[in-house]
Amino acid sequence: MTRNRGFDRHMLEALVCPLTKGRLSYDAQRQELVSMAAHLAFPIRNGIPIMLVDEAREVD
Repeated sequence: MTRNRGFDRHMLEALVCPLTKGRLSYDAQRQELVSMAAHLAFPIRNGIPIMLVDEAREVD
């Protein structure tokens, strides 16, 4: 039986933006962690945040 692992929201307390070291917000619909200070959204794949700037998309 395969189980889809979701993102553990408690991880937000430990994770920061790799560029600014600032706070991240969780976008459940897009499955991303968003750094408003850096204007970047980091993807979450299979419940794992991908905290690489090269993998992030720019946000307004």
